[in-house]
Amino acid sequence: MKNFTQTHAGTGARIELHDVLGLTGAEISINVLPAGASVPFVHAHKQNEEIYGILEGSGKAEIDGEEVRLSAGDWVRVSPAAKRQFFAAEESGIKYICIQVKAGSLENYTAADAVIG
Repeated sequence: MKNFTQTHAGTGARIELHDVLGLTGAEISINVLPAGASVPFVHAHKQNEEIYGILEGSGKAEIDGEEVRLSAGDWVRVSPAAKRQFFAAEESGIKYICIQVKAGSLENYTAADAVIG
């Protein structure tokens, strides 16, 4: 059995990698909103924080009633309870990655979790 899984994400409006990669500790999605579009609902989570990375374009997020401007290269962490909704700018679309993980679950990272050799 291999110790890795590879996939090609393609170019859909929303691609969830949980099932295709067999993820066990995170949900990762790639999302594309065309100019002027938005995620059609406000949402929060029970346990999972979300980390959003803006890959292309610009737009905004409304998080707990606060407007957060977004452009390529920006990263935002949103706590589970925060109410959020994402919007593409009127003049350009936005492409972003969303990484969803259980809040408070990270115990070790980078070198602290590495096994050399």
